[in-house]
Amino acid sequence: MEPTRLFDLLPRYAKQYNKPDMLAAKENGVWKTYSSDEVTEDANLISYALFEMGLQKGDKITIISNNRPEWVMVNMGMMEAGCINVPIYPTISLNDLIFILNNAEVKYVFVSDQHLYDKVKEATQQVPGVKKIFSFDPLPGVTHWSTLLESGKNFPDKARLNAVKDSIQTNDVATIIYTSGTTGNPKGVMLSHHNLLSNAIAQIHAIEWRDDYRVLSFLPLNHVFERMLTVLYIYKGLSIYYAESLEKISDNLKEVKPHCFATVPRLLEKVFEKIVAKGNEQKGIKKILFFWALNLGLRYELNGANGWWYEFQLKIANKLIFSKWREALGGNIIAIISGGAALQPRLARVFNAARIPVLEGYGLTETSPVIAVNTKQPNSMRFGTVGPIIKDVEVKINEDGEILVKGPNVMLGYYKNSAETNKTIIDGWLHTGDIGEMVEGRFLKITDRKKEIFKTSGGKYIAPQPIENALKQSMFIEQVMVVGESQKFPGALIVPAFLHLKSWCKIHNIPYTSDADIINNKQVQQRIWREVEKVNLSLSHFEMVKKIALVDREWTIDKNELTPKLSLRRKLIAQNFSKQIAEIYS
Repeated sequence: MEPTRLFDLLPRYAKQYNKPDMLAAKENGVWKTYSSDEVTEDANLISYALFEMGLQKGDKITIISNNRPEWVMVNMGMMEAGCINVPIYPTISLNDLIFILNNAEVKYVFVSDQHLYDKVKEATQQVPGVKKIFSFDPLPGVTHWSTLLESGKNFPDKARLNAVKDSIQTNDVATIIYTSGTTGNPKGVMLSHHNLLSNAIAQIHAIEWRDDYRVLSFLPLNHVFERMLTVLYIYKGLSIYYAESLEKISDNLKEVKPHCFATVPRLLEKVFEKIVAKGNEQKGIKKILFFWALNLGLRYELNGANGWWYEFQLKIANKLIFSKWREALGGNIIAIISGGAALQPRLARVFNAARIPVLEGYGLTETSPVIAVNTKQPNSMRFGTVGPIIKDVEVKINEDGEILVKGPNVMLGYYKNSAETNKTIIDGWLHTGDIGEMVEGRFLKITDRKKEIFKTSGGKYIAPQPIENALKQSMFIEQVMVVGESQKFPGALIVPAFLHLKSWCKIHNIPYTSDADIINNKQVQQRIWREVEKVNLSLSHFEMVKKIALVDREWTIDKNELTPKLSLRRKLIAQNFSKQIAEIYS
């Protein structure tokens, strides 16, 4: 029963694994599980209800919601009925929401809560095509999604479902995912059933999956990364538990005790910062042991490359210190999958040293998404790279260093945008917009974004990302943006790691009244500048950051300074902090 359409995964799961907790989520403070039979049945009922509502093959439906079992059941139900899911980030701006709903000609919308209902309701004043909004949470005056299950039970033509399913081909559009991008209107990436299935199945050997494993899911399901991983999890018979919220992840890890979860580097950085902050609070021998183990972990090399004495010390560090890290993650973690942005090599080193393997990968929405990934297979991991190219995918590096991709994971194209499609896929090769190189002939290394490279007034090209990634390895630096387009030299806006900075100020008896005040303290400025000087030692003279400006708050999605996958929106940050940039070049 090898699946050829995404909804084929449901009967396969029910027959092959038949688990009581295929999906699970907290409801009224208690974990509620859904068996594979329940999930399959509810998906079918959704399909019948959509037929009852008059929906036809190719019609578009949107889900805007937190991760929850209902998301998966409605998604599967609509695909079985031949409808196309156009999932949207809950944090989307009103303008982008209006654009997507109109552009995709969405007919129905499912939302999770009151806040999102209100946002969609406001948007629909400018989107005449949306007929109705359904909610997952019970909301006053809003049709609850469960009414569709009741409607589906009474649908008279049950045979229609099999006929529609039989008409759906593996290369038909399964979903349209709009990429936020850093400029312009979002573009709708059309992905087929085969795109997502092939990408998931290509990674079944990355980890030694077992069907009694549980995963914790918290990266947004509307993002292609978590969406593809859900396909992989279901294919391998895993149980998927949905975290209550980002704030509750720590609690949920201890409750669920998952074997795996996917994350973005930003969240791993925050976990690491909290661990180090707790280490700083220790006293005496406990503190000495903590930082001995931490510094040992930061020097970690794969395959015992540091020698027997290092490995002996690491065993002790694992028993005394790192075992507590593993307990904090539930005690069962066999792998953390990291994607969406560059992972600092020091984090990969220290977590792998602590027997918490972090597997960094790389891809785009347009490639379903994975192109390359570090795995637990022998000799298939290298720090500072995104790993080997996955099965059946080809990569070549263009003359200008751009990464080009060909394979079953490459999108069908951009919805209603053939001009952009033709600019992106040329002679069968998808142009990623990323600059990279092959290391040791098999590991892909990303060095920059093609569009983010800028030129100084001296005519030198600067690739900001490698400099930013190097600076972010400092415990003192939370976020950074290198600037300098048409200027004499590169500068940098820096958001300090305020949590670590507070600990440092306490040790050095520096009064800490507020974040806004502390960035004006000369000792703090000098300490962070020393971190910049360290990085400058490894850069060419024209790449060196000559001046910095400290910023008193983090850049956020809410202020539109980050994309939903936490990439910098450089133009907006430059506008919001134009005064600080002007001071760099005054």
